[in-house]
Amino acid sequence: MAEKQLTEVGCRAATAKTRVYYLNDGGGLRLRVRPDGSRTWTYRFRIGGKESTRGLGSYPAVSLKEARARASEARRAVEAGVNPSVAAKIEKTKRVIQTSTTFGAVADEWLAHHSKEWSAHHLERNQGLLRRFLLPELGQLPIDAIEEPLIFDILRRTYDNGTKESARRARAVAAQVFSYARATHKGSKNPARDMADNPYFKKPPVKHFTALPQGEVPLLMAALNLRGQEQKLRFETVCALKLSLYTGLRDNAIRGAVWHEIDITNRTWTVSAERMKSRRAHRVPLPRQAIATLDELKRVTFRNESSFLFPGNTKTGHMAENTLRQGLHRLGFRVTHHGLRSLITDVLNENGFRSDAIERQLDHQEENQVRRAYLHTDFMEERRVIMQWFADWCDNPAEMPSQTNVVQITRSRA
Repeated sequence: MAEKQLTEVGCRAATAKTRVYYLNDGGGLRLRVRPDGSRTWTYRFRIGGKESTRGLGSYPAVSLKEARARASEARRAVEAGVNPSVAAKIEKTKRVIQTSTTFGAVADEWLAHHSKEWSAHHLERNQGLLRRFLLPELGQLPIDAIEEPLIFDILRRTYDNGTKESARRARAVAAQVFSYARATHKGSKNPARDMADNPYFKKPPVKHFTALPQGEVPLLMAALNLRGQEQKLRFETVCALKLSLYTGLRDNAIRGAVWHEIDITNRTWTVSAERMKSRRAHRVPLPRQAIATLDELKRVTFRNESSFLFPGNTKTGHMAENTLRQGLHRLGFRVTHHGLRSLITDVLNENGFRSDAIERQLDHQEENQVRRAYLHTDFMEERRVIMQWFADWCDNPAEMPSQTNVVQITRSRA
């Protein structure tokens, strides 16, 4: 006589007794009812001459229909000579491995592995390339399931949209993530590396950074000095652009600045080595205008010595990557932030200041290795005079006198 099968009504009606009891559905599937009223599905099987039991979940979270499906799957494993409990553990392990070997998970591990050896700018750039171009479509995919045509399609769209160099850099970042996956046994191929010589992604012609035209400096300063509703930019962005002019620091050094770097007493700003492109600490003098800007900014953003000058709602905790460039564009100046550094270079060189001091102020690397080995001075006192002159020039470029005397003074002090 066939064993009578369970029904949902019968399962719901099962009440607790003083001892554990079972309701059989047939084929090894049973509903176990405990004295506390809890009900769980079990599948009883025999393998290798030994009887075992596999839990299939609690009722009613697992319905009768779902329990039968799980029992059927376990039964097929038994017929193949595999313990279904062991098979379930293997499957769970596969899912865990698959989750930890998505492109996004490996990319996060790759970033963490290299973060201490990279400059803050390099880390931020790689994070940005991943976030903007790669993770939206690749992040949740198992890294070994990603093929070259998919990467090509993603990079092609980026390239064709006009961000050609970003597409090329994103490919290089992807190749490094795949390489890291291979090194850590989380992947076995590198389709992005195989695309390195793809002729579709032609290197765009080199564009040198355009300097802010000297004739537009009074317009920029006037726009930055506007207050209230007339000012188009946030106060922090205004301060960051002013400090960029008064110091010549790079975009990332400005945006990631921390208050303990500022020494108001000695009128210097020291950027730590890990935040510099050159990987060496960089100290710059602060002219009067920079000190005044910092005094205003401190009343707004200072929390403690470790807080950012320019905090932001970003992953890094400070001002976002494109804020300064976008700020300049919003004010009507079609230059990048680097255009301010180019302006400083042009103006100071045209006015006869010592090129070594200018290059040191901008943290440029001396190309001649022999000369670099012997050039130990940082020209600080000379740079202090130079940058005060430049800050005054920004305020009144047309009224600045000939700098012959200033040049002689600075050179005699060097």
